[in-house]
Amino acid sequence: MQKSYIWPLPTRLFHWLLVLYIAIAFLSSDIEWLLPLHTAVGYGVGVLILFRIVWGFMGPIYSRFSDWPLSIKEAIEFTISLLLPKKHYPGHNPAASFVMLGIIIIALLSVVTGMLTYGIQEGRGVLAFLHTPYFKEMEVFEEVHEFFTTVLLVLVAIHIVGVLVDTILHKEIRTLRSMIDGYKHIKAQEAKLNTFQKIVATLFLTTAILVPFVALSFDTPLQRSIYEPIEYEKEISFFSQECGACHTLYPPFLLPSSSWQKLMANLENHFGDDASLDKETKRVIETYLLQHSAEHSTKEAAVYILQSIKPKTIAITKTPFWQMKHATIDKKIFESKRVRSKANCKACHTDIEKGLIEDRHIQVPKV
Repeated sequence: MQKSYIWPLPTRLFHWLLVLYIAIAFLSSDIEWLLPLHTAVGYGVGVLILFRIVWGFMGPIYSRFSDWPLSIKEAIEFTISLLLPKKHYPGHNPAASFVMLGIIIIALLSVVTGMLTYGIQEGRGVLAFLHTPYFKEMEVFEEVHEFFTTVLLVLVAIHIVGVLVDTILHKEIRTLRSMIDGYKHIKAQEAKLNTFQKIVATLFLTTAILVPFVALSFDTPLQRSIYEPIEYEKEISFFSQECGACHTLYPPFLLPSSSWQKLMANLENHFGDDASLDKETKRVIETYLLQHSAEHSTKEAAVYILQSIKPKTIAITKTPFWQMKHATIDKKIFESKRVRSKANCKACHTDIEKGLIEDRHIQVPKV
């Protein structure tokens, strides 16, 4: 059977980079300290999808959308006659054409909603400016993003099943292997690249490879936060000296004003210790705590603690949000020499005493 060149190198590189990035994004999606990696490869997926859209209009034969047999009738006929197909397609068959179109559209929507979620929920990335006006709806954006990524995984699964079925039933065509070396055993016009196509493909694919690396390695708008570290010693020395001298310097946004009022009203019995302050020092610290309490913050932790906290709870570790976020952590870690207590937040959250709780700065000690 004649051997024909169907998939040029750029098309194959796009395919395998997309496979790699989607796999990394999926595996890192539920691990908070891997959020920077998740978003970095998400940007990479975005560049790849933009390339594929451009490639669909100006790429070589079989890669162009105009060459895809996007016919419902043809797709049904193809599916029905899988065992004894009436014709073999050099590029995408009708069923694969619809699935690939769906993957491109849904992947693009996944990237856009992911950027929205990252900007609104975390206050990070190129859409971080949307954080303040939309932070109360952060869960909606996260749910929409999860919906599209779930649909994407379903489409990817359908694509994989389709390739496996085609490989089993029509092994001689070399559908799967053609995505490695570009060749199918089929009589067809061969795909060729002109100089302009080579330049466009090189620029896009190089960018797709570099973007995740740049996002992870450098301070760029791709990952940058709208929040700056706070130097409490300079901003309010009483708070830093009096509170930080005995325990973790907890940022005020971790409790609502009612909890801070209750805590400051009973410093003589401060979790079993006498933390009494002179009147003026107490007034200055309490004023600061109330002005920067959870009600006045758009940080993710503040929003969720405020939603879940019971009236006048003064222990952050007693809030349902804290308990939910730490439910999977081995209890032995809290009892280890490095941590010693659930209240020792800075043992894992290395930036908490700077007024931040960033996923990228979480370092959970090993037991």
